[in-house]
Amino acid sequence: MQVTLKISRYNPEVDKTFHYETYTLEAEPTDRVLDVLERIKGQYDGTLSFRRSCAHGICGSDAMRINGRNMLACKTLIRDVGEKITVEPVLGLRIIKDLIVDMEPFFDNYKKVLPYFINDSPLPEDGKERLQSPEARLRFDDTTKCILCGACTTSCPSFWASDEYLGPAALVNAHRFIFDDRDQAAAERLQIVNDVVGVWRCHTIFNCTVACPREIQITKAIGELKMALETGKLD
Repeated sequence: MQVTLKISRYNPEVDKTFHYETYTLEAEPTDRVLDVLERIKGQYDGTLSFRRSCAHGICGSDAMRINGRNMLACKTLIRDVGEKITVEPVLGLRIIKDLIVDMEPFFDNYKKVLPYFINDSPLPEDGKERLQSPEARLRFDDTTKCILCGACTTSCPSFWASDEYLGPAALVNAHRFIFDDRDQAAAERLQIVNDVVGVWRCHTIFNCTVACPREIQITKAIGELKMALETGKLD
């Protein structure tokens, strides 16, 4: 099939603002948008810039807007988006070049929620790992799936308004550790997210949940953080 890609372009060395350039080429319906972008860069225009790494939906580096929706280019099939495709950088972050945005504010917010295991108690006497029941693991299993692609955070109007808002991805990772019964820093993290730029900036519009390529129930997780703050309970 013949496809036409309308791609947002911006080179800070020569452009004052972004513009669109259009490319028409042959593609298979089962090609991914990433495959076509690679073909354009390799055969038509080597100046086109975008991020990619594993190309299998694990690294999260190729999040972009495809026909107005945040998606991973490596997971989006041509047959699912049609013959005319508009590709743009995600919103809310400074454009470095073309489809590449500055992810530093995103990762700065991620770091604020202490996204790592904290437990200073002595290890079990037998030297084995700290065991956890399947039921306890299930409590936070969904939020372990985050790949930090930023698709959720950059689909959120609250983040567009202010990058001081921690954003859905940071809150998802706070959830992952707050509800882990082996971790000992739940109270500290709850204090961090209990802020006007934390969970209370979320207005429950579900953009983040729709955008997540891992199908994490993000809005539900943020709601559970709000409930924990209101009740003082993690069950």
